[in-house]
Amino acid sequence: MKFTLKDEYQTPAVKEVLENLRKARKRWHEDGDKHGFSLTATTGAGKTVMAAAVIEALFFGNDEFEFEADPGAVVIWFSDDPSLNEQSRWRLQQASDKLTISDLVTIGNTFNRERLEAGKVYFLNTQKLSKNSLLVRGHDSDDAGLETADGQKIMPDMRAFTIWDIIRNTIEDPDLTLYLVLDEAHRGMKDGGITTATGRPTIVKQLINGTGGVPGVPIVWGISATVQRFNDAMAGMQGRSIMSHVVVDPKLVQASGLLKDTISLDVPDEIGDFETVLLRRGTDKLREITEAWAAYAEEQGDTNKVLPLMVLQVPNAPDHKDIGKWLDTIFERWPDLPPDCVANVFGEHKTETFGSRTAPYIEPQRVQESDWVRILVAKDAISTGWDCPRAEVMVSFRAATDKTHITQLLGRMVRTPLARRISGNDRLNAVDCLLPHFNKQSVTAVVTELMTGGESGEELPGRRVLINPREMKPNPAIPEDVWEKLLSLPSQTLPRKQARPVKRLTALAHELAMDALLPDAGKKAHAEMHKVLDDAQARYADEIKKARQSVLTVEGKTVQTDVQTQAMTFDDFVEAADYAVIEDAYKRAGRAISPDLATTYAERLASQVEDAEDEEEALIEAHTTIAAIGLVPGVKSDLEAAAESLAKDWLGKYHDDIKALTDERQEVYRQISEMSANPLPIDIARPHTWLQPTTAREPNGKEYDLPRYERHLLCDEDGMFPYSAGSTWEPAVLNAELQREGSIGWYRNPDRASQDSLGVIYEEAGENRILRPDFIFFARLDDGSVAADLIDPHGDYLADALPKLKGLAEYAAGNLENYRRIEAVSKTKSGAYRMLDMKNEKVRAAVMTATSAEGLYASPVAVDYRV
Repeated sequence: MKFTLKDEYQTPAVKEVLENLRKARKRWHEDGDKHGFSLTATTGAGKTVMAAAVIEALFFGNDEFEFEADPGAVVIWFSDDPSLNEQSRWRLQQASDKLTISDLVTIGNTFNRERLEAGKVYFLNTQKLSKNSLLVRGHDSDDAGLETADGQKIMPDMRAFTIWDIIRNTIEDPDLTLYLVLDEAHRGMKDGGITTATGRPTIVKQLINGTGGVPGVPIVWGISATVQRFNDAMAGMQGRSIMSHVVVDPKLVQASGLLKDTISLDVPDEIGDFETVLLRRGTDKLREITEAWAAYAEEQGDTNKVLPLMVLQVPNAPDHKDIGKWLDTIFERWPDLPPDCVANVFGEHKTETFGSRTAPYIEPQRVQESDWVRILVAKDAISTGWDCPRAEVMVSFRAATDKTHITQLLGRMVRTPLARRISGNDRLNAVDCLLPHFNKQSVTAVVTELMTGGESGEELPGRRVLINPREMKPNPAIPEDVWEKLLSLPSQTLPRKQARPVKRLTALAHELAMDALLPDAGKKAHAEMHKVLDDAQARYADEIKKARQSVLTVEGKTVQTDVQTQAMTFDDFVEAADYAVIEDAYKRAGRAISPDLATTYAERLASQVEDAEDEEEALIEAHTTIAAIGLVPGVKSDLEAAAESLAKDWLGKYHDDIKALTDERQEVYRQISEMSANPLPIDIARPHTWLQPTTAREPNGKEYDLPRYERHLLCDEDGMFPYSAGSTWEPAVLNAELQREGSIGWYRNPDRASQDSLGVIYEEAGENRILRPDFIFFARLDDGSVAADLIDPHGDYLADALPKLKGLAEYAAGNLENYRRIEAVSKTKSGAYRMLDMKNEKVRAAVMTATSAEGLYASPVAVDYRV
């Protein structure tokens, strides 16, 4: 793969899909059973990247996933849109370093062969299987094709096989396995995916269930952000077992940084004609975000700066003169825009004339790479299967009733331009949408849809949809040493459930060498791991000796049956293992200790064999030793512990050097840090720009201005920070802290997975989760230094109150020197404010043994908190 899979969600999803495919293939060839399942992942999760990894493994195998290649694998990639297929084909080629152009075949009208070829992906769409397509002419009994004098049908262009014949022959070939991938699977399953309006089975159903003597495709895999329709339809298909569906948690996708955190909606405060006003404002936003990306590129020393574009969304039957006026307004507002920077993605696929301006047609999938496009005129035809991360501003002239078209198109604009979150900069992690024809009341439905991560309707944690937000910049009244104190505070990240320490160490070594921080880091890392394996050979000598014997021999039984008496006897046999058996055991060991490490250790062992007749014999001997080592569980544990320790040491030793690198390089090391099985401290990123709401709405719909506070580390032009409290009593805590003697600043810790947020690990129901304490306050001490107070108001009645308190207690125990105070505050049922001092050892001990948060706050270990 050219892209590294996201360990937090893409790798597990690929593993689950491959396990389903492995089982389905086995059951198909052994019992003729057909299977189906789906992969659900929110828009922007990288579904095509995951599919590329799966297809690579199908064709070529994958040691990491312990998946053997299917030599007869044939994939049909099916959708209802030829342009969507073309985009998927391009993305698969872009993501994979093993799938070549010749492996990715678009089936055209001239396609003619007896069966599909193993090791290839064939792109097919609904139109190619429709009744009037040349590819199917002659398949149906009622097809009015050409006939000979004796009534035999003649295929178009004298072809020997229809596409249905080709599919049948492929399915019936015992050496082949046909897999059907339904891209955007929900689109082929309208009304259950059973029949068309005329009562005829849909093409998708014909593929799945079979048609006209053609059996159904054995293995069906549906991919979509909204697969419920597909799942429901599959449950009603004939003779097909439904496997466990693979569901990607949208929270993990949002936390990964692949998706923008904030969607900013600008709407008029009153009713009226605001087209021109908001269009000019949208142009200003395009210019501002362009300048912001240019400044960021200059700061990072990156010559490949992001060039944002504006999507101008128009009605389905637009007045071209109106569009011309809108374009004139844009160019009047920003005269420096190149005159030829406008393109369209209308369904007519032609150059359009808008007033005095012309806009050539561009394929949606080509917009991202075509930097000359700065204004893209669109209807709603690009709402599916298309995305453009540099589309960061949208002005929509759709009516207020067209919320679905707006949200669908915005959903294609949420991918981050650099495939990562920009540290501490909400502006570069946001997309702006201006809605001239909406008001604050009518935009509610848009907000609701955008806040969900799919069809489940559940809110997508980490995503914010803000109406008319205001920018917050660093507060000039805050001294620099306060910022330094904030950035010195240790944060934590979620540990990985399936951490791979050796892989993590290897990745870290590669990056350290690339940045010239540790020359030959890879060799040094493996040399240390070789020492661990050498020690293991001595420590586990007896176990390895027994394991070696099992590698070198193959044991089995011979069964003999007496025909007359039907009696059976079993005789044991032992044979020496051949090269293939040893190599198989060596590969399994490599998967346990890491294939790269197995290779370098084998080379080292082979070089030490003195009595070998040739290099090949020495290498076989080394492979045998490693195969035996891999069978001893203690070796893997020792190796992983050593790898974890060395990686931690290197991350600490080169911490300051890494901090001096660009954001992009720091992000690489941050991801490596997060690959640990244990929560490790990471740095907080310095925030540069926040987008904050300035108003809120009561349950009855009445809108009110949020209270504003002084001395926050980020503020608006007036030096104030608008704050939306999570409870009615949080403001009391905030005011009490701001009135403390020596108070010089405060920080509302973001409650989302951003690098400028301080995180604390806690465990709930056996799962690691992350707490983001509400407040950090800063005070000037008598000696002139700055102290930090971590204050977390949290209701004692909430289900997660006790687990969070325990997590905060553990964090406090390891970071006593970093804070003056670490306190958890709650307002009890009686109305009293009570506080737990987490810097107090007795309090922490009580927290760790408590069974109730309410009981803790009512106990003597808690004290009154004065508000």
